[in-house]
Amino acid sequence: MPPGSDRTGFSIEVTATASDIDELGHVNNTVYLRWVQDAATAHWWATARAEDIERYIWVVTRHEIDYLRPVLVGETVTLTTWVGTPKGARFDRYVEVCGADGRVRVRAATIWALVDKASGRAVRVPAEVAAPFLR
Repeated sequence: MPPGSDRTGFSIEVTATASDIDELGHVNNTVYLRWVQDAATAHWWATARAEDIERYIWVVTRHEIDYLRPVLVGETVTLTTWVGTPKGARFDRYVEVCGADGRVRVRAATIWALVDKASGRAVRVPAEVAAPFLR
């Protein structure tokens, strides 16, 4: 794992369907974005405390994706995500998409901001919100 390797990782598997494929015959870039968001959301729901899920929501402020190798229709890949160190309302998140052969297909670094649902405003990430995601 690159940056944030001292963090607890979370993984899900997805299989590329025909509707995920573009005219070049591999998974479309927008699908990778969806997968990155799906992995992050699944990590939040699986790891966060119930009271934090009730109180907060995350919004993306930036995506950066490196496309290394294509994913083809029918291929099952593993999405592994982990977080960096919170900075104010910001929590950096990393995702790797790996094939069954273990080779990285895509790497993503995303920036998420924590928003209080009641006020609709970004808030500093409380230590107790970050703790379940950190080793």
